[in-house]
Amino acid sequence: MLALQGAFHEHARMLRDLGADTVLVKLPRHLDGLEGLVIPGGESTTIGKLLREYELMEPIRAMAREGMPVFGTCAGMIVLAARIQGEDEPHLALMDVTVNRNSFGRQRESFETDLSIPELGDDPFRAVFIRAPHIESVGPGVRTLATYEDRIVAVREEKFLATSFHPELTADDRLHRYFLGIVAGER
Repeated sequence: MLALQGAFHEHARMLRDLGADTVLVKLPRHLDGLEGLVIPGGESTTIGKLLREYELMEPIRAMAREGMPVFGTCAGMIVLAARIQGEDEPHLALMDVTVNRNSFGRQRESFETDLSIPELGDDPFRAVFIRAPHIESVGPGVRTLATYEDRIVAVREEKFLATSFHPELTADDRLHRYFLGIVAGER
């Protein structure tokens, strides 16, 4: 669990409730033995700056390229994206997606809605959107898991998972359970 900024406590609680051991990653030494990483929502520019400042960018990138699963939510999705609309330099650049930051508006325009995510079953998933990005385009290896009003809001590329919304702010643990399945090699 990347614990530099954002809603990492909520993710950690949900993962612990599912039986996963969680480590709060703040320094490179916290990456030792990690089997998967969640990058929470927050502010993507700040997260990127802190990844560089604490010398986490290259170790995380290397571990992910060697097969470590990574799950990014909201700002975490922006941090994972290879391309960020209107910006020259991405952060981790691990997923073959182009992201549009704050495409759903400002904080006061935050909302909740039910999404169809077939990978999680037939029941709708309650999604919380807060200053959320969306994905403008995906590369050939990226699978769209959910859309909202013709905008891509959840994707998977091999061992990488990303959502525009905050699944940690609901009681529905299916996305976290899905990610743990990726970590365990079950999906």
